[in-house]
Amino acid sequence: MKKQLTVLAIMATSLVCCKQQKNDGPAYLNPDAALEQRVESALSLMTLEEKVAIIHAQSKFSSAGVPRLGIPELWCTDGPHGIRAEVLWDEWRQAGWTNDSIIAFPALSALAATWDKDMSALYGKSIGEEARYREKDVLLGPGVNIYRTPLNGRNFEYMGEDPCLAGKMVVPYIQEVQKNGVATCVKHYALNNEETYRHTTDVDLDDRALYEIYLPAFKAAVQEGGSWTIMSSYNNYRGQHVSHNKRLLCDILKGEWGFDGAVISDWGGVHNTLEAIHNGMDLEFGTWTDGLTMGKTNAYSSYFLADPYLKLIKEGKVGTTELDDKCRRVLRTIFRTAMRQDKPYGAINSEAHYAAARTIGANGIVLLKNEGNLLPVAGNVKKIAVIGENAIKMMTVGGGSSSLKCQHEILLLDGIRERAGKDIEVVYERGYVGSVLKEQDGLTVKNIVEERSSEQLVEDALEAARNADIVIFVGGLNKDPHQDSEGRDRLGLELPYGQDALIEAISQVNKNMVVAIVSGNAVAMPWVDKVPAIVQTWYLGSEAGHSFADVIFGDVNPSGKLPFTFPKVLADSPAHFEGKPFPNRGKTYYDEGIFVGYRWFEHKNIEPLFAFGHGLSYTTFEYSDAKISRQTIRHGGKLEVSVKVKNTGDREGAEIVQLYISDKESRLERPEKELKDFAKISLKPSESKTVRFRITEDMLKYFDDAAHEWVAEDGDFVAHIAAASDDVKASLDFKLQ
Repeated sequence: MKKQLTVLAIMATSLVCCKQQKNDGPAYLNPDAALEQRVESALSLMTLEEKVAIIHAQSKFSSAGVPRLGIPELWCTDGPHGIRAEVLWDEWRQAGWTNDSIIAFPALSALAATWDKDMSALYGKSIGEEARYREKDVLLGPGVNIYRTPLNGRNFEYMGEDPCLAGKMVVPYIQEVQKNGVATCVKHYALNNEETYRHTTDVDLDDRALYEIYLPAFKAAVQEGGSWTIMSSYNNYRGQHVSHNKRLLCDILKGEWGFDGAVISDWGGVHNTLEAIHNGMDLEFGTWTDGLTMGKTNAYSSYFLADPYLKLIKEGKVGTTELDDKCRRVLRTIFRTAMRQDKPYGAINSEAHYAAARTIGANGIVLLKNEGNLLPVAGNVKKIAVIGENAIKMMTVGGGSSSLKCQHEILLLDGIRERAGKDIEVVYERGYVGSVLKEQDGLTVKNIVEERSSEQLVEDALEAARNADIVIFVGGLNKDPHQDSEGRDRLGLELPYGQDALIEAISQVNKNMVVAIVSGNAVAMPWVDKVPAIVQTWYLGSEAGHSFADVIFGDVNPSGKLPFTFPKVLADSPAHFEGKPFPNRGKTYYDEGIFVGYRWFEHKNIEPLFAFGHGLSYTTFEYSDAKISRQTIRHGGKLEVSVKVKNTGDREGAEIVQLYISDKESRLERPEKELKDFAKISLKPSESKTVRFRITEDMLKYFDDAAHEWVAEDGDFVAHIAAASDDVKASLDFKLQ
């Protein structure tokens, strides 16, 4: 009777806590007294066996609750671009449901390219509502691993090369998802920068690079976003698997940052019971992923944090202090999600979500080049030749865990034809064959089997190009292995399937050519000087064709900017400089240190193909009247930098104003400049707005790895106001003293 009353008390506390969460807004992002009371009450009632049961999986995507106490299971779902289709309990095969089709949102590389925190909030709200409707408790995403190499197969799931951009973009996503009572699981913590040997590669780097480049976005996710869970990566760090890496999980994540949530393993990422016990792993998923189908040796009770852990405790070889800490973290997650009483109902496949996907996609498209104002498609165009396989290939399937079962996917060709209407003739030629799969990741894809020879395909494409007013070539990468895909890295920077030669051939028969690159990665462009217009299109999800047509026809003025640098050749990139091997089965040392992305290109004085932050518009902007509020900032103080931006063109558009800071002289070597803030503003023709940035002492610090502390040295600094990393509009000197 006493235990029953205690359970009722826990539930009553749940209602009180939820009321506080609802009234106090973001208070639920951090633990409070009521939440901790619930956790301790539940923990005190649990048996040893029940404690062990809740810290490992019971199926492919769920972990056990405590039925005796009315504590429910915890259900996870793959993301971060949409809610994964249901799979069988013990298998990866699709369950065959008819009500689990969803909306695919643009890939996170496209979201990062918006440089728009409001777009990130809209994304989080929308995908959070879809997860909530599907009764998911943990969304496995978003991803914020830093873009170190353009060959990483999973870059399309991440938010670019700069820790400031990734950090500021991930926070609204997290906050809006979790308002639905769904936890984000920010991944892959940390240093997951290659796929082919991700289970065995052992990463090492100096602490400056770790703290200044690879950790800040995760820190922002924890301390500013308040993410309730974190997913550990597969790779090793300094000889120890990250899923039970003392330094990353215990010392930094839970120690220095004060993370109070649960660390969830990537599926199959745990390798050792004792290390998992002592080194910060809280919830083990995916070990021996054949589940119960292969008998006791592969059953969930044989997971490292299951029977082997229980046996060690009963034999007196380990205590229960670590177990209680793990249970507290898992219980917090359950109480914040599955047991939260004021969760909204959620929504799925709604008009609002389709509109959000379309808007985010259009805002993420980057206009890289537009000589002669070839775009938007002019009113005198009567015939368009669309060439390229990616105009007709489904891109919401494939790529690994982010593969999605969509209610519909608007292909790029369909979007062009719909927008062109009856007044413009649209002809299509494939031009090349890359993939003819009829099924991928258990999902049926559009049948694009081709019977023509490669020579005939090229001939037909050139004939269509000759007779068109404008050519839109839609190529790039896809989500097949060794392209943009989990588990396999790219084999080179060039476009696959002979696309480079085809683009050059088309450019010789029609000068009015637009090249649209569908990818989540940078690609080489040996033909860059031969085509007047280039568009970086990304994987745009369910509404891809609509988003693309909105920009190509000028219904939306492009405003996206690159979240990573495009190198001219692979050897220009820091991970490949001077023939460094990639991928690495064993030891990988990041000897470029803090010089990643644009930092590297500026440090080595290498001209990129397209710079970080680059992106054009159909209008033009003028920067003027740059000011700084004072010449000196004192320790603990702040100053303001402002600039006036005017739309000098004839159509409304949005500009992304970027703030970089340089340290003129430092005890330790620093990059030429570093992004510290950005702002997106919309301007009508002839309209002006003043953009203001606040500079604080924290923006001036570097990490001193010898002293293990952040340092701001007295001296001279420069604030750069820029339209891109290679397009500085104004530089303002100031001092720290």
